This record gives sequence, structure tokens and C-alpha cells, in this order.
Amino acid sequence: NNKTGTQTDLEGKFKISAKTGEVLLFSFLGMSEYTIKVGLTSSTINVKMLEGAKKLEDVVIQGYGKTATKASTIGATQTISSKTIEGRPNLNVLQSLQGQLAGANIALSSGQPGTNKIDVIIRGLSTLGADSDPLYVIDGIPLTQAFFRNLNPNDIDTISILKDASATSIYGNRGTNGVIVINTKKGSFKSGLDINYSSSYGLSEFRGENYNKVNAQQHLKLQKDLGSGAGNGDAWPGQNLDPNNLANYKVDTDWAKIFFRIGTTNSQDISFTSGSENLKNFTSIGYYFQEGIIKTSDFKRFTFRTNFSGKSKNDKFNYGVNLSSVYSRRNQLEQETRAGINNNVLQNPLNGYLLSSNYYDPNTYVNGQQLFNDFGSPALNITPFMLMDLFVEKNAPSFFDEFKTTISANFSYKITKNVTISSTSGIDYTDDKRVFAIGPEAYLSIVRAVGAGQAFHGIETQRSAREFMFNHVNQLSYKNIIGKHRFEASIYTEYMKAHRRVTSMQQTGLNPLTWYPGAGTGYIPYNLSLPLAYAPSIVASRTDAGLFSYFGTAEYDYDSKYGFTGTVRRDGSYRFVGDNKWGTFWAVGGRWNISKESFLDNNSIIKELKLRASYGTTGNQNIIARDQDSDVSTIFGFANGVRDLNSVQQGYANFSSYGVATYANKDAKWETTAQSNVGIDYNIKSRLTGSLDFYRRKTTDLFTSIPISSANGVLGNILSGNNGAMVNEGIEISLRYDILKNTTFKLSCYANGAKNNNTISDLGVLDNGMGIQRIGNDYINAIGGKSNQYFLVPYVGVNPANGNLLFLDINGNKTESPKDTDRRQTGKNYLPVYQGGFGIDASYKGFFLNAAFVYATDFYRFDVDYQEYMDIRNVNPFPVSADLLNAWTPTNTITDIPSLNNTNFDSGSISDRFLMDSSYLRLRNISLGYNVPSKFLEQTFLKSIRFRLQGENLLTFTKWKGFDPESFETSTTGNFPLPKLYTFGIDINF
Repeated sequence: NNKTGTQTDLEGKFKISAKTGEVLLFSFLGMSEYTIKVGLTSSTINVKMLEGAKKLEDVVIQGYGKTATKASTIGATQTISSKTIEGRPNLNVLQSLQGQLAGANIALSSGQPGTNKIDVIIRGLSTLGADSDPLYVIDGIPLTQAFFRNLNPNDIDTISILKDASATSIYGNRGTNGVIVINTKKGSFKSGLDINYSSSYGLSEFRGENYNKVNAQQHLKLQKDLGSGAGNGDAWPGQNLDPNNLANYKVDTDWAKIFFRIGTTNSQDISFTSGSENLKNFTSIGYYFQEGIIKTSDFKRFTFRTNFSGKSKNDKFNYGVNLSSVYSRRNQLEQETRAGINNNVLQNPLNGYLLSSNYYDPNTYVNGQQLFNDFGSPALNITPFMLMDLFVEKNAPSFFDEFKTTISANFSYKITKNVTISSTSGIDYTDDKRVFAIGPEAYLSIVRAVGAGQAFHGIETQRSAREFMFNHVNQLSYKNIIGKHRFEASIYTEYMKAHRRVTSMQQTGLNPLTWYPGAGTGYIPYNLSLPLAYAPSIVASRTDAGLFSYFGTAEYDYDSKYGFTGTVRRDGSYRFVGDNKWGTFWAVGGRWNISKESFLDNNSIIKELKLRASYGTTGNQNIIARDQDSDVSTIFGFANGVRDLNSVQQGYANFSSYGVATYANKDAKWETTAQSNVGIDYNIKSRLTGSLDFYRRKTTDLFTSIPISSANGVLGNILSGNNGAMVNEGIEISLRYDILKNTTFKLSCYANGAKNNNTISDLGVLDNGMGIQRIGNDYINAIGGKSNQYFLVPYVGVNPANGNLLFLDINGNKTESPKDTDRRQTGKNYLPVYQGGFGIDASYKGFFLNAAFVYATDFYRFDVDYQEYMDIRNVNPFPVSADLLNAWTPTNTITDIPSLNNTNFDSGSISDRFLMDSSYLRLRNISLGYNVPSKFLEQTFLKSIRFRLQGENLLTFTKWKGFDPESFETSTTGNFPLPKLYTFGIDINF
């Protein structure tokens, strides 16, 4: 396909033993193969290799182990190699993918090491109440997002994203949200032993926020002016503060230094790659440790992977076995898996920085007992000390141990030249233990023990879970080429079975002398003289899941110019009942390789130009949305109302009895998405490459809560079922340009971007007659509008006459007293309309520089923290924003900050005053390094050495004032901040 060809000098001299007349084959990544016969006259051969058409990025990974060249693909897919993520210090590879894949919107809601709070949304949100995660397939095993904390990024070979129906419909009722396929490294045939060692060490730090908090002097003066709090003389134990001489009060605590720390990161990886004529292997051992920037939080991981692949001498039989085994421990804040305490001033130490006033001296805290002796029961004015108490060892341990093993095995056999049978099996086994406790010497336990009249309190919960999943795929394929015609067809069956067993126990009453977290020691024996709350509780559960599918694919190609593909799949799922267990999904697609046409034969500009189009359907069986606060896979969730379920309840005379838990909606079924896609792939002068895609996705049978009559006796008067439709339409573009490529200094740049418009097209029975469905107070779904858009009253500033807040009523008139009927559609929600990334890659004589930026725009979230900082009523005892110092006064009437004595602050609760633009541009990664020239290593046993300095999240440009702008959550109060990360690393190849 390289019609002109450009010559590239490859430095390198070597010796090889060969006889006269033998043929030498030269090959190099990205270059055309070159052959030459050994002659009689000279022992020296000079080789000039031409740049070839088949580069690494031209190989596209498709569903169920299929690969294809870029020129022959029809689907909207994108594949990136290990080079994109290698050396990145991120624990979770999804963080390294941000901004690299067009149309994949990736956001982190937490900086907790090992977090599960990472969202990936491909081509817009296609559901209202079901799971929006894509399907992840790793070495043929379907896995969930939570697995990625246990995946060593250095083991990854390629990552592919499948987006349109022609690429995803082969996955049937699991493909609606897109598919991400990951293949790990396998080694190479006919290669010697290769050893790679990578080591890195790093530091992480708190990024900060922009709330402009008052310092101690400002805070105390505000309190004095308003006549309440420490600044007005309200005392607390150990205080040394004269309200009449505030200028001499010297305490001004920086609580960031108390509640945050500089965390360390340490990563060590070694891998072995080898290959004989018929066998190849990749084996790796890895260690990763990262401290969180919050004390008591960290993550430790040990990984082992070995991948064997082999073939018979006649190449008819091929096989492979991939084994991964991981142990990890996550010490975490309890709020990470229990979001209900995010705003809790007693249990979430993240609030210690936000809610602690600078005039408090941290040395006031000594221990939990002293805190109780001095202050007694919990009170808001001791918030910092109560939260400091959680940092003491054994006061609030919360850890998660996980042991995970995955095994996949595959084989294929060529029955004839054209017919191949193959099979792939995968096992995913997980055994985890979760421990959380409030120790007996913690302040909270002392308060409870005194209140209950007991010597000891303390509470510990232990939960153990075992999950086993088996997945098996059989495939029969036919391939043939007849002249210019190429045919390919395959039929498949797939079977999946999963089991989950959970046991949980809780003990109240712990002896501090013998208790140790998770050991089962120090439990106070229960007797009838103790309150019933001290009796231990035990819970157990079991869940089984299954899926069976059969499907087929067919492809046709004519002369490498025109191609067509079709897929049909039929799925049976355990989630539904009756006839709705089964569903059929399909897709068709075609391509035209315009650059193959004769009218472009003499063209020297266009190297590749391809037009492709597809249409098809996929499904979403995961009708239970993933819970970000737990590690439970959505694969095990049942939706209320799909089946009749009973539960143990309190019956007559307090005896245990059975009662109805849920009523069945036997008509419930999966959501279905129909998608059309038109795309163009191009290559201009072998310098500018990229693609452009237009798509439309319509999801019907949205799984939502449907109101029913109270006469049914159903709790909440709702039943889960299918209702309504939603459309996502968008455009995606990706490109790469080699600015300098055949020079000593090499420079290239890349960019990708996507725009997605999300629209509710049908509300079904939820339509109130005006095309609107109210969701709580502040959100609505409206036909023709975005899903979950904010439903608020516009805030327009301050009344210059009296300093009160001003709003617009439904008729567009200014008012100080807005009503609920003044709410209107804002056209805004929490999902970005535009997102993408861009960067540069540069190198010069061994030095290299890579920079990657990510961006997301046109999305909004409530900043509840800023709202609290702007409420002067919180000034005793909590800190407020110094922005309040510019509040309206009779002499300062031109301001957007209402009077401190305004009379209608609460009216703002239904307004968009604190609905903030969360758009951001972030330098996600920058890497600077040096590859030691090979001439310095010739006399050593080393093949290569590379040094690298990296930074993650170093710069962020945003209007958002809080910890982090990129979350998809409507509010991020109490979420773990995403840190800056600096690392130094070395990579050695033996």
C-alpha cells in the first residue's frame, strides 16, 4: 500500500553467520520486509529498508479474539499499544486511558488508592437506572471495572475500544455501553530469553481547592461582629483567647497539614519473555504500594502472571494458557464504601480539612478519653478533634483484603485448510475479606459505652465473600479466498455461570487489652444482662447467575476494496423470567476502501481513505446500576420487581414469619439500543492519520421505577420495569500528525475529541401530560431535553437596594421570593457534552518528552461545600469563605455577594446560584526521560537502560472551586481528593 515509499536509516551494525547462496530476511517494526541472497564477492551487506504499510497501530483487536488490519475493519474501533501506558505510575490503567480513546469519557470520583469510583461512559449515557459501564474482556474473560485495581498495567499488550453496533453486537445483551478488550503480553516465537526490570518511586500530594477560606483572625472577627462563637467569648477547654484582643491570638492552624500528608508510591516489576520455534511465554512478578494522601489509607498489591502459547510444527494446532494471581490489601476510609457518611462530621476525616476552623489548636487533642472528659458528648465545636481521633491506630481500622485468580485457556485446530474449530474457557475466582471497626478506645466508642452504662463498647464488622465465574466459548470458522473474493463465517456458543457466597458478622463490645482488628479476639461475651445490641449478629447469602448465547458472524471482501459484515446473536439471561429471558441482537456493516480505486493509483498524497457504515442493536442486561461504594459486581444483582420474592418478617406475637418483599413484573426485560454509525479513516502522506465518526444511538425500554397504585401494597408505590426512550447523537474525531519523523529530532502530536448530545425522546407512562418527569426536587427528565437535567430557578445577583438575593420568576421578572413553580429547565446536567485529549511526543538523541492533556466541557455540578462556606450562619463554629468579606453593605452595593444580614438566603436552595461549571483542562501526564545509547552498553550484559521522570495531574485549569472537577457525581462533598503524583523510574532490559 506504500506506493512511493520513503527510506529510513536504521543505525546498527551486527554480524551473522551465513553460507553463500542462503537468503537473509530483514524485518523491523513498521518497515517492509527485505530479502537478499548472500553473494560470493563481499562479506558486507548494506540494507535500506522502506517504510511499510503494516504498522503496530494498523492491527485492530475485535471481539472474541479476532484481529484485522486497519484497512479491513468496518467497526468504529480503536486500539492502543502498551507504549501509551508503559511507565505511567497509575495504580489503575483506566486512569492512564483518560484522553487517549475518542468517545470514551473517563472520570475519577476519588483519589483513594484502589478505589472503585472510576466511571467510563462510551458515546453518552444510554440508561437512566441501569448500569452504564462498558463490558470489559481481559484475555477472553468478561470482568468488571473493580478488577482493574488488581491488573498490573505493565502486563498489558493492547487495549481496544469497540463502539459501534458492528463491533459490539457480537456481545449481545452486554454490549450496549461499548466493549473494552484487553490482551496481555504473550512473548514471541523464535526469541531468546529477555528480562525486563522496571522500578519507580514517587510522592503524592494534596492538590488543594479554591474556596478562599478565612484565616483565624478573619474568622474570629466575623464571629465577634455577629455576636457568637469563640470570637465573641464563647469558651472551650484549653482555650487561650481574649475576644477583646483578637490581634494577639497567634493560633492559625493549617488543617491541610493535619489531615493530609505526602504519600509515597513504590513499584517494582520484573518480567521474562522467551520463545522457541513452537512455544512462547511471558511471565511477570510485580509489587505496587501507594500511600493515600489521607492518613490510614494505602494500597498494596502483589501480582503474578504467566502466559504460555504454543503451536504444532505444521501450524494446525494452536493453544494458550493465561494465569494471573493477585493479592491486594486496601486500607481505606470508611466513606469510600459507605457514602452515607460523606457529610458526617464524626466519621469522615476528609471533612476535617473542610470543617475545621483555623483558630483551633490541634494540640488540644490528646486521646479519645481526654476528649470525652473535656467535652462530653459530640458537639460541632469539637469537629476537628473528633475527626483527628479517627487517625489513631486501631481507632477506626477499615481494610479490604482480596485474593483473585483468573485463568483462561484456548485452543484452535485447522480441520481443513479453510475450516477451524476453537474453544476458549475462563475462570475468575475471588476471595475477599472486609473489616471495619470503631475501636474500644475511640472517642465514639467511649461516648456509646458511657451512654449504655457499659465498661467497654467498640464495634467490629467482618464480611467475607467468595465469587466464582466460569465462561466458555466454542467457535467454528470458515475462511476462503477465491480470486478477488474473500469469505469468512463463524458460529459460536457461549455459556457463563457465576456463584457468589457472602458471610458477615458484627460484634459490639470489644476489650481493648485483647482486641486486634480482624483477628476475632477481644470480643465481650454476650449475656442476658447486656443490652440486646451487644448480641453478635451473623448474616449469610448466596447468589447464582447464568447466561447462554449462540450467535454467528459473516464477512465478505472483494479485492480489498469493498467489505461487508453481519452478526446475529441470541441471548438467554437469568435476570428475567418467561419469554423475556431471550432476546435477539444483530448488526450489519460495510466499507469502501476508496484509496484502492484506480483513480487514486498515481496519487502521492492520500495513502489511505476508507468510508464505513453500520447499523445494529445491542442490549443491557445489567439493569442494576453499579454501586460505586461497593465491590459487588453488577452481574449478581437482581432488580426489585422482576420476580416475586418473600422475606423473613415479624409476624403475629412477634414470631418470625414470611411476608411479601417484592411483587413481580414479569414483563421486565433488558434495555435495547439501536445504533447507526458512519465513519471515515484517512492517512495523508504517511504523516497525518486519523478517523471521523458520526453516530446515533437510541435506547428503548429504559429500565426505571414505574409508579403503581397504593392498593398493591408495594413499598414506595413503585415497580421496576421498562419505560421510555433516550437518544445520544454525536461526532468523534481522532488524528495524529508526524511533524518531524525522518530526522534526528522527532516530533509528533495527537488529538481526539467528541461531542455528544443526550436527549429524552419518550417518557411513556411517566409522562405527566406536559412531557416532564420530576425526579426529586432539583432534577427532571423532559422530552426533548437532557436526561437528569437540573430544574432550578435562575439566580441573578444582589438587590442593590437592600442586599437580598434576586431571582427570576417563571415570567422573567426579578423576585426575592421564588416559588417552586418558578423552576425551569436549565438544559444542564452532570455529563460533559465535549471531551477528549491531546498531546505531544518528542525525542532527540535518546532524550524523550511526552505530554498528555485531557479536557471535558459543558457540564455542571452543585458545589454544596461552597454553598456552606457562603452561609454566614455557619460562622460558629465552621469556617466560611473570605468571599463573604465583600458582602453587600450600604456603602458596597455593587457586589454579587448578598448582605450578611440578608433575609432570603434559604430561597437560594431552589436556585442555580451554586450550580457550577465543572469544565476543565488538565495536564494529565508529562514524562521526561533518557534512553542510554547502546554503544555505552556493548561491553555489558545490558541491552537497554531508560530513566524517566513523570508527573500526573500537575496542572488543572477550571472554574470549579472544590477538590476535583472531573467527577460525574452531582455532588462530591466528602470525596477523597485526587492527588498530584511525581515519580522517578528506571527500566532495564537484560
